[in-house]
Amino acid sequence: MTTPDADGPAADSGPPAGVEVCAVVLAAGEGTRLRPLTERVPKALCPVGNVPLLDRALARLAGLGLTYPDRIAVNACYLGGQVVARVGDRAHLSVEPGDPLGTAGGVGRLRDWIDGRGVLVGNADAYLADPAAPPGADVAALLDGWDGRSVRLLGQPADDPAAPGTFAGHRFVGFSLLPWRLVRDLPAEFGDLVRAVWRPAEAAGALTVVPYRGTFYDTGTPADYLAANLHAAGPDGLVDPSATVDGPVTRSVVGAGARVHGAVDRSVIWPGATVAAGERLHGVIRAGADLTVPATR
Repeated sequence: MTTPDADGPAADSGPPAGVEVCAVVLAAGEGTRLRPLTERVPKALCPVGNVPLLDRALARLAGLGLTYPDRIAVNACYLGGQVVARVGDRAHLSVEPGDPLGTAGGVGRLRDWIDGRGVLVGNADAYLADPAAPPGADVAALLDGWDGRSVRLLGQPADDPAAPGTFAGHRFVGFSLLPWRLVRDLPAEFGDLVRAVWRPAEAAGALTVVPYRGTFYDTGTPADYLAANLHAAGPDGLVDPSATVDGPVTRSVVGAGARVHGAVDRSVIWPGATVAAGERLHGVIRAGADLTVPATR
């Protein structure tokens, strides 16, 4: 396994010349650690900085020149109707029946659509932000100079380089690049890419970790979801212009149509949610008028 230089390619880098690449955004999961928020909205549609995570993923792919249903696919399962409606005609849709098929099964179900191409696989719940590069350019090093045969993972140095789940001392940060030769035999049944593709490629010396220099949150827990929102909002916070705010709001994200009459600090108020007069919220996510989720791990 190798780890290339972190400087990456120029901002206008895109899919490598001579190697056709498509993209798959994984948006089928249940988001169990974010419950009860994800009892109402699939994790892929939870807003970060007032933008659904799925929209952020599609914008990043567009920044790489990957657009339209012939180049991008999105899988859906849990609360899949909401995902389908959000995607519209922006991507090819793979709606999985029954329970989600996992990362490997989701890609395997799309083999006929992938059809011989390399595939950039992104987790919809990955929040990435690099102040030095816009979405797309920030992950372009994954594609730069790719030979079309090896596996590449986007990663960041792990706190414990020897911890389980790390690759060359790095933790995975949401995007991988897979060759067709390792995708064509993936079955459309439950499985994960770690066991089915990444670890075998690592053992064969055919896996490279590409360092990501920006900020990453997987948004899988309320604490990380809140942290991603606060990062997206910046130190001054973010309030949608359509929100009604007559209470003090500091370092928070307030969504479209929300009504804030109480005090809010370091919190996320979802679109359409309400904070009543006299309420004081700190370090929580508020959805609707009746759901408050503390930002714990």
